[in-house]
Amino acid sequence: MKKELQITQLSKKLEEYKELQQSGRPINGWIKAIRTTLGMSLEQLANRLQVSKQNIQGMEKREQEMAITLKSLQDVAQAMDMQLVYALVPKDDSLTALIERKANELALNIVERTSQNMALENQQVNEKQALYAVKKRKEAILQEMPKALWD
Repeated sequence: MKKELQITQLSKKLEEYKELQQSGRPINGWIKAIRTTLGMSLEQLANRLQVSKQNIQGMEKREQEMAITLKSLQDVAQAMDMQLVYALVPKDDSLTALIERKANELALNIVERTSQNMALENQQVNEKQALYAVKKRKEAILQEMPKALWD
């Protein structure tokens, strides 16, 4: 029950980021894109951060290479009178969809292993029985939310 509430609450927060997820970041990174759009020079941003122009160029390069720290991004955002927005957004439609997909994968894996063992003992299950077993196993996994879901 507590886990369901956490998933629901976090899913609602992540809904706000869905639109942003589609847009992607500018090719040269946000720092350079916003700085140049605002008409702010390297020197002006450097002065605001009390660093050298080369340091700003390095930050822009590190952002472009996805190697910049969140702390650096936060500092730059503040210096540009902006706010850093940070989130991890599921590739699936929602957290619930992600969990269900992983539960289904785990259930399929478990049922397939069991079916293989049964086939070796000459006790094959038909497709309908296998699908029912996967459905039931998935329901149990979703109820338990075992750590094995993420192995």
